[in-house]
Formats: sequence, C-alpha cells, structure tokens
Amino acid sequence: MTLTLLFREYCSLCHHMRQALLPYQQQYGFELNVVDVDEDENLVARYNELVPVLLHGEHEICHWHLDEAALSAYLNQVAG
Repeated sequence: MTLTLLFREYCSLCHHMRQALLPYQQQYGFELNVVDVDEDENLVARYNELVPVLLHGEHEICHWHLDEAALSAYLNQVAG
C-alpha cells in the first residue's frame, strides 16, 4: 500500500507530519510518496490551504496535523 503526503519543503507542519508517520510506516509497512504540491497547478488549486494532506488514492485521511486515531482506524480497516 502507498500513502501520499502532499508536502511543501518550507512548511513546518509538513515536516512534522512526515516525521510522525515513521512509526506507522514501520508498524504497517506502507510506502510513503511525498509530493510537492507546488510542482502541480492542479494540486495547488485543490489542496493549497490544506497542506500537508495525507491521502490513500483519492481518500483524504487527514490534513494540517496527523490525526493518529483516523490513520490507525483507516490502516486497520484496509489491512484487515
């Protein structure tokens, strides 16, 4: 499974979310695709003010801060 983190290099919230995801990656074994939203005008138009955003496909798991309860529930649902 691959999750996508919509990210900006200068965004401290983005860096915090990426760090906070590490234990979940170890536990659940998912890949993390980090995408700079500023490289795609469609992503900027859709997610600009929400970054960082954690997605699985088109499903938004959370934005701004890692919602650990939502992430755990989602990963348990798709893994089970």
